[in-house]
Amino acid sequence: MAELHGKVAVVTGGASGIGAATCALLAERGARVVVTDIDDERGEAVAAALGEHGVYLHTDVTREEDVAAAVRAATERFGRLDAMVNNAGRVGAWTYVADTTVDEWDSSFAVLARSAFLGTKHAARVMREQGFGTVVNVSSVAGVRTGFGPHPYGAAKAAVLQMTRSAARELAEFHVRVNAVTPGGVATRIVGHGAGLDGDALDASVDSVRQGLATFQPIPRAGEGHDIAGAIAYLVSDDATFVTGQNIVVDGGLTLGKAWPATYRR
Repeated sequence: MAELHGKVAVVTGGASGIGAATCALLAERGARVVVTDIDDERGEAVAAALGEHGVYLHTDVTREEDVAAAVRAATERFGRLDAMVNNAGRVGAWTYVADTTVDEWDSSFAVLARSAFLGTKHAARVMREQGFGTVVNVSSVAGVRTGFGPHPYGAAKAAVLQMTRSAARELAEFHVRVNAVTPGGVATRIVGHGAGLDGDALDASVDSVRQGLATFQPIPRAGEGHDIAGAIAYLVSDDATFVTGQNIVVDGGLTLGKAWPATYRR
C-alpha cells in the first residue's frame, strides 16, 4: 500500500462518487486534501470527515479563476502541491449526433476537457517551480471505445487522454508526471444526473445502477469509487515516480468485450 504522508492534493468533483472516494483514500494514506466541487453541502461534509487532513473550496471547474484559486489554496494553506486530480464531470444528454446541440457539445467540453486542461495548466505552473508533482486526469471508457456515452462525452474524454500524453511529454523534464485513469461502469450519482434525476431519486438511482452494472462487465459487479481511487492513489504515490503519459484502465474488463456463451466455456 502506497503511503502519501506529507503530500498535498487538490481533487475536483470531490463531493461524491469517485472524487469523494479519492479524497478519503488519499487522506487515509496521509495526504492533505483540498476538496473542490459546486455541491457545497456534500463537499463540506467530505472535507469535515477528513478532519485536519481536509479543507473544502467551492470550485466551478469551467472557470479558470476558480481552478487557479483551488491550486493557490493548496499552496497557501499547505505550502506545496504534490497532486492535481482532475475528476469533475457530467454525462450530459444522450442524443443522436444529428440532434446534438452546439450548447450541449460546448458545455460537455467545458466540464470535461476544459476543466482538465485548466487543472493541468495551473498545477504545472506550481510543479515546474517545485521540480516535482503529478497530475491525474480521470477519463472514461467512453473515450477509448464507442457506445459507452453520449457523443460529446466520449469526444471530450478522448481529448483528455490525448492532452494527458501531450502534457506528460512536455513536463517530464521538470519531474512532473501526468497520467490518466479510465473507469468503466462505476455506481455513482453521475449516471442519475445524466438521466435528469435529483434529490432522493438521484440517491436511489445509485443502487439501481449498481444492480444493472453487475451483469454489464466481465467482473460480475459494479465498479465502486474506491476501485478508481486506488489507481489514483498509486499514480500520486512515490511507487509511480517512473510512470508518466499512461492511461490505467479500471473497468472490470468492460473494454475486453463480451465473454463466450457459457456452453462454449471449458
